[in-house]
Amino acid sequence: MKFLFFSKPYFLFWLALFFFSCDSTSKVKTAQDAFPHILLIYLDDLGYGDVSAYRSGTLQTPNMDVLANGGVRFTNGYASSATCTPSRYALLTGTYPWRNQNAKILPGTAPLIIDTAQMTLPKMLSAQGYQTAIIGKWHLGLGTGFVDWNQEISPNPNYVGFDYSHILAATQDRVPTVYIENGRVVNLDPNDPILVDYENNFEGEPTGLDNPELLTMRWHHGHNHSIVNGIPRIGFMKGGKSARWSDVDMADHFLAKGKAFIQENASSDKPFFLFFPMQQPHVPRTPHPRFEGKSGMGPRGDAILEADWVIGELLKTLEESGILENTLIIFSSDNGPVLNDGYYDDAVEKLGDHTPAGPLRGGKYSLFEAGTKVPFITYWKGKIQPGVSDAMVTQIDLLSSLAALVGSQEKGPDSENLLNALLGKSTKGRESFILEATSRTALRAGDWAMIPPYKGPAVQNQVNIELGNAADYQLYNLKADPGQQNNLAASNPEKLEEMKKIYQEIRGGESKVEQLKLK
Repeated sequence: MKFLFFSKPYFLFWLALFFFSCDSTSKVKTAQDAFPHILLIYLDDLGYGDVSAYRSGTLQTPNMDVLANGGVRFTNGYASSATCTPSRYALLTGTYPWRNQNAKILPGTAPLIIDTAQMTLPKMLSAQGYQTAIIGKWHLGLGTGFVDWNQEISPNPNYVGFDYSHILAATQDRVPTVYIENGRVVNLDPNDPILVDYENNFEGEPTGLDNPELLTMRWHHGHNHSIVNGIPRIGFMKGGKSARWSDVDMADHFLAKGKAFIQENASSDKPFFLFFPMQQPHVPRTPHPRFEGKSGMGPRGDAILEADWVIGELLKTLEESGILENTLIIFSSDNGPVLNDGYYDDAVEKLGDHTPAGPLRGGKYSLFEAGTKVPFITYWKGKIQPGVSDAMVTQIDLLSSLAALVGSQEKGPDSENLLNALLGKSTKGRESFILEATSRTALRAGDWAMIPPYKGPAVQNQVNIELGNAADYQLYNLKADPGQQNNLAASNPEKLEEMKKIYQEIRGGESKVEQLKLK
C-alpha cells in the first residue's frame, strides 16, 4: 500500500478545502430546507364568490380550488383597499395605503410611489438570499414623473427589491400598452418612438370618442382615448407600434415568462420569490379565443377561466421542476369584483345566477365588505394541512409574516406577524385593521365593521355598486349579518363608541376622523 505524504502547506490547504466544502453543502441544504420558494399569485378584481371553492357563485375554477382545498382557505382574508394601486402598495410595503397620499389609482405616467429607500417584501426576501421577480401587472408608478419611454425608465421595480421585472406599467385599459422588462420597453423600434400624454391627444391620432368605426370593443364610460388593437383606452399614445402588446395573448405571454423563471431557478441553490400579479378579470376583458364562450358569462367569466388555466399551468411547472413540495403559494385578489367597469362586454347581461361578491354587500370601490374581503389562500403541499380558517388576515401582513418564515427581523410599519395563521397552525389572526376605498376608510375589528359618515352618492351609478356612503355612522355585526343589512349604530351605542375609539387610535385622533369625511 502506498501512502501519499503532503508538505504542511499542502496539507492545510486540502484540510481547509474539505471543511469549506462540507460547510457549504450544509449551508445549501439548510437554506433549501428552511426557506421555501414563494409564489404569490395576485388576481385583479376577482371577487369573494368568483372562486368555486368559496361555494358562493356558480363559476367553476378547478385549479384555484386545488389551492383552496389543498391549503388554508381564509373566510376573513382582506386586501387593504377596494381599489388596485393602494392594495399593491400595502402588500409590498406592509404599510396602510392611506398613510401615503399618492397611493391611489394611478395614470400610466405616474411616478413610482414606493420610496426606493423603503423596506419592501422583495427587499426583505432578497436580503435573506432569495432571487426575486415580478411578472405581470405593476401599477405603482415608474420613473420620477417625466418618463422617456424610449430610454431606460428609472426608478422601476428593480429599484425596490426585484432582481427581474417584466411588467405592464399600469392596467391594460391605460396607455402605454407595452411590456417593460427591467426598465426598458420590449421590442421598441427607435425609429418609432413612444409618446404618452394623459391630457392632450397627438395630432392625427384616432380616439374612441371620435372614431367609433375603428372599435372592436365599445366603451361605456371613461375609456374613449387612444385606440390600440381596436380597444379604446384611458390616455393618449403615439408610436411604438412594434412594441404594442396583443391583448388576447397577454395571459400566454406572462405565463411563458413565469414558467421560464421557475424553470431557470428550480435547481438553483437560492430560493426564489415570484410575484405574479395577473390582469384577469380587469377590463378590457380579452381572453384568448381558446376560452371565448367557455363560461357562458361573457368575457369576464371567460377571463376568469383563462386565469384558472394559467394557475394550473404554473402548478404543473412547479411539479415537473420537482419543487412543488418546497413552494409556498399565496393566492389572493387586489380588491372586490366589478361587472361594467368601462366597456360594453356582456358582464352584466350574461351574469346569470353567478354572484361575484358571494353573500357580501358592495364591490370594487366600496367600503362594504365585498370591496376588500377577497379570496385568500395559502398552499404548501405536505406542509400546510388543508382546512378553512376564520382568522382575520390581510395582505398588509405578508411582509412581517414572511420575514418570520425566513428568519428576518424586518417588519412593515402596519404589518403583523401572522405566520402561524397563514400556515394553518393557529386560528388567531388580526384583532383589527382599517380598510380603504378611494380616500375613505372604515374599521374592521373582531366580528364588527364600522363605517364613518361620508358625504357623496350612495351608489356609483356607472358601475352600479354601493359605495358605503351615508350621512350617519354604520355598524354591522358581520358574524350575524355578513351581508351588512342591519345597521346597529343606533341600537348599540356602546359598541359604536368602542369601534370609534379603536378607529381614532389607529388613524391618529378625532380631528383626523373629521378630515376623512368627504366634502
